[in-house]
Amino acid sequence: MAEFFDHITDKHAKFVADQPMFFIATATKEGRINLSPKGMDCFRVLSPTLCGYLDLTGSGNETAAHIKHDGRVTFMFNSFTRNALIYRIYGKGRVLRAGTSGYESLKDIFPTSLPGARQIILLDVESTQTSCGYGVPEMDLKAERSTLIKSTEKLGEEGILEYQQKKNTRSIDGLDTGLNE
Repeated sequence: MAEFFDHITDKHAKFVADQPMFFIATATKEGRINLSPKGMDCFRVLSPTLCGYLDLTGSGNETAAHIKHDGRVTFMFNSFTRNALIYRIYGKGRVLRAGTSGYESLKDIFPTSLPGARQIILLDVESTQTSCGYGVPEMDLKAERSTLIKSTEKLGEEGILEYQQKKNTRSIDGLDTGLNE
């Protein structure tokens, strides 16, 4: 049975820290809904009412566009172990771009060895929810993928910036991601 909370409890913060992956969902009034899986130990609970993750350069930048144009964000964590649980965190998102004072003040609590970091996505928590997760399969983590790290290392710092300008300034629905602000 689902339970709602107005913050992230210590118990749920531990659950979140134990998960090797999570999902982020965002949307605007019009256009596509974005749902992305994330991993690489990039998520942190910063307080009972604030959490976020280090966002790496990828094929798109839908989350930033949706936050700029709407702000609603949902994070979802699944247990893939014997103890079934789904945990969602709802709220309003903020984007801290690499190089800004907000980004600089938080960057060291995230993995610093990951190349291609472009922003930190923060969520001001409005509510959280647990649900059973009985339909989620039990699975074992084999390994983290190294493809993203290898491809950004191959591009180099200048190549990453060129890639971001080409692929990360507009959403697939044509919305400005704010990357050039």
